[in-house]
Amino acid sequence: MIKRIAILLLALVVWTGTGLASVAFASTNGNNDEGINEKLGVPIVVYGETLTDEQEDEVRELLQVENRENVDEFYVDGQDIANYINGNPNSRMFSSVKITPQEQGEGLEVNIVTPDNITEVTKEMYANALLTAGVEDAIVDVASPVKVSGHSALTGIYKAYDSKGVKLDEDRMEVASEELDVATELAEKSGVDKEKVSQLLTEIKQEMADRNPATKEEIEQIVNDKLSSLNIELSEEDRQLLINLFEKMRALNINFDQVQKQLEDITSSVKDLLGDKGFWDKVSTFLQSIIQALAKFFNSLFG
Repeated sequence: MIKRIAILLLALVVWTGTGLASVAFASTNGNNDEGINEKLGVPIVVYGETLTDEQEDEVRELLQVENRENVDEFYVDGQDIANYINGNPNSRMFSSVKITPQEQGEGLEVNIVTPDNITEVTKEMYANALLTAGVEDAIVDVASPVKVSGHSALTGIYKAYDSKGVKLDEDRMEVASEELDVATELAEKSGVDKEKVSQLLTEIKQEMADRNPATKEEIEQIVNDKLSSLNIELSEEDRQLLINLFEKMRALNINFDQVQKQLEDITSSVKDLLGDKGFWDKVSTFLQSIIQALAKFFNSLFG
């Protein structure tokens, strides 16, 4: 019996180690020596002004800024939050971003390099908000050396485009910021999974593209339909938050039909995450059963 348990534990260790080694290899085997894209320009990196010199160096490493001559660097502070999204000018800024332009039609890709330190905003939430703001065809990497909510990264992205002479619509930027606030609030206060919130927001946008609603009542119907189909229960207050948010988007005539491919990608990513979560829940349950069995076994030996 002890021999069988030892073999099982050894197999588990080998399997876990192999998985970790694969992840480590994948994360360190990327090709970062591609040179400067003379057509699209160099990547833009925006650092949170609150970072210390040591933290800034750490962020450069996280964002793979190996040669500072090959990127354009800027800083974002509390005044930028006030200017771009009417935020608190006394805000402390740690979240930093790197934006790499892509060819037209390549779409939007968001990567959270430090997921443990971005505590509230998921990459799908960022992608949704950026599409609302009008950001397309770029790779956006987000990092922070300390735990932060992640909201200030959106301001950094806005400043990056502004600094390069790309003027984003101010009303759309403000609504995108509100969308991020609503998304994190639903996830925190309403107990809805972050992935489920992203799926809800994305599918509402897809439905808006399909139906082209002309009134607030039609927006309300779309929101109610999606809440029902996704089995999400919200308070009347939270439901009204969603309706008001998407009514603002409708009033701005945001054409989500133009970004259907990106919306589909977000939906697919969210569904994969929800599926993975179910798989890992089963793995966790299995491992817990093994630990409990071992505990009982050793208790029987020494009890």
